[in-house]
Amino acid sequence: MSFTTAKTPDLHSVFWRGFRGGIPFVFVVGPFAVLFGVLATEAGLNILETLAFSVVVIAGAAQFTALQLMAEEAPTIIVLASALAVNLRMAMYSASLTPYLGAAPLWKRAFLAYFILDQSYACATVEYEAKPQMTLPERLAYFFGCVAPVVPAWYVCTYIGAVIGTQVPDSWALDFALPITFLALMAPMLRTPAHLVAAFVSILVSLLAAGLPYSMGLLVAGVLAMMAGAQAEVIFDRRKPAP
Repeated sequence: MSFTTAKTPDLHSVFWRGFRGGIPFVFVVGPFAVLFGVLATEAGLNILETLAFSVVVIAGAAQFTALQLMAEEAPTIIVLASALAVNLRMAMYSASLTPYLGAAPLWKRAFLAYFILDQSYACATVEYEAKPQMTLPERLAYFFGCVAPVVPAWYVCTYIGAVIGTQVPDSWALDFALPITFLALMAPMLRTPAHLVAAFVSILVSLLAAGLPYSMGLLVAGVLAMMAGAQAEVIFDRRKPAP
């Protein structure tokens, strides 16, 4: 009994420390979710469908990708494959978190998997690396603290955006906002020569394969771009001078 009483306040404090660490992300996630809500209703989804989209998928880049393809009336299999391709980084996030959270029971890991986001991953891994002495319950508490402010903000702001979107006149023609959003997502990611190679290949192949039906050229471009980027990284690493 004394053990439980002693540990509970510690876990509470760890949770709230994670909560404070996640708050700054709300100012990024909020406007992004509002924009998605507006564009989703502009694309023909109703408020309930838009909110369900954010609750089920809960991945901004994948949602915008799927929305673009849905607006182009692409087949469902193409929409799903494209969204999954965009979200492949979540598999890498999961593998990276395994040394810290892999000992948790299966039901907790399944619950955690839903909440693996760019924000929760970045926030949690920094804390885990800085404090390797954290116990598994403390790591779990911190992780859920990180997502506690972010996930509700994503839901609420999606709803707000959907409500706003239903009030926007058709004459405003907000279709241009979707490609601009992708540019805003992509630009900060071009940090290395390998990234630039991947971006160049994706642009080139997308233009050459623009005639393929259902925007399948984007899938082809994505696969070839990843291959080119990975090969470029290997080549650039070999050329680096030995320490």
